[in-house]
Amino acid sequence: MSTPEQTGAAPERAPVCYRHTDREAHIRCQRCDRPICPDCMRSAAVGFQCPTCVSEGARSTRSGRAAYGGQRSTNPALTSYVLIGVNLLVFLLIQVTGGSSSPWLYHLALLPSRGFAVIGGQPQFFDGVATGAWWQPVTSMFTHLEIWHIAFNMLALYVLGPQLEAVMGRVRFLAIYLLSGLSGSAMVYWFSGVNTPTIGASGALFGLMAALLVVAFKAHGQVQQILMWIGLNFLITAVFRSFISWQGHLGGFLGGLALAAAFVYAPREHRSLVQTLASAGLLVVLLAAFAGRTVVLA
Repeated sequence: MSTPEQTGAAPERAPVCYRHTDREAHIRCQRCDRPICPDCMRSAAVGFQCPTCVSEGARSTRSGRAAYGGQRSTNPALTSYVLIGVNLLVFLLIQVTGGSSSPWLYHLALLPSRGFAVIGGQPQFFDGVATGAWWQPVTSMFTHLEIWHIAFNMLALYVLGPQLEAVMGRVRFLAIYLLSGLSGSAMVYWFSGVNTPTIGASGALFGLMAALLVVAFKAHGQVQQILMWIGLNFLITAVFRSFISWQGHLGGFLGGLALAAAFVYAPREHRSLVQTLASAGLLVVLLAAFAGRTVVLA
């Protein structure tokens, strides 16, 4: 090993405060990552922020804007409650019309190609996405059969949904939820059995987990805890993949990860435009994926 004097290299200069360039600064703002001296450190929920980011945050709060540009929700849990209500209504519809023998189950589940089920002792055929049931990639996201399935998924939505809506706003939260669910449906459509029906909100929920991971990483929050939660859920998916759709979980996670990254890292001066284009772009990609698979199966 050698010292800077021995190699001729200049010693590394200590970082200086962005506001007081004559002062060393070894702490960085949790929002903009600029170095700040002790006089410029402002306590935040996680770490410290610089005076500029504190001022911008105050202006956003006064203007009713969420952290990443969305309209701040007065009740961040409301959207999740509505989604839970829709899931429960579909669950009750299936239960009162026969449970596993309900024709509604096979109309709403994601079935890639045409299939059949025995209902009332008689075989009945049901269309899949490739044979005209174009609504199934959406309706399958709100469909559950087993009580444990809907209970686990709705508990996850109850916990994760309000946290994400609080920082994203209602419209952006819904975009992440629905497009993550569609991303899961697209992965199921391509990689599951063509006669295997798939149901559940898990794809959308994995998208929410991915989005919270992006937010925590951007804010320098407790990323390790979220990673442990995500890892545990993927482990459960792998162990019980015989009856859990790994395709839906992986597709939803990737969709949520991509869209949340576009939302969180969009430049402030063009934030709404970038976020809108990202949402529209992901939707176009998913529609193309559904169309391409339909051509293959047709």
